[in-house]
Amino acid sequence: MNAALRSGQVAQAVGVNVETLRYYERRGIIAEPDRSLGGHRLYPEETVTTLRVIKAAQNLGFTLDEVAELLEAGKHHHGAGLQSRTEAKLAEVDKKIADLSVIRASLIEARDAGCDDLMQCAESDCCPLPFVQIDPRREASPA
Repeated sequence: MNAALRSGQVAQAVGVNVETLRYYERRGIIAEPDRSLGGHRLYPEETVTTLRVIKAAQNLGFTLDEVAELLEAGKHHHGAGLQSRTEAKLAEVDKKIADLSVIRASLIEARDAGCDDLMQCAESDCCPLPFVQIDPRREASPA
């Protein structure tokens, strides 16, 4: 029989808050543990591994919902597995990198152009910042 761990032991082993464990239980991401006679939660050792997997996946950019789906698909060996999710996440990361590259280039141009005041820069023809031009003939409708 595997040793049972209390909430604090699991939380410390993974580097999360005890409330995180309870949240994951409520969401159904980790199973509700057995209880001791005194009412303390007693987690199986595998919970530590599951939580480490969750944290690693989140560090790779997966949302908690995506992680939950991956864990569920792994349990049942069906659905969109890690390979297809990884491809989708790579595409997402590549898009973010491209967007950040554009932002970086604009910031460098603004710095090199000596822009020091956004309002003055917005009215200047030589400002490299991508200010959106609003056509006065096309007034936005109120929301």
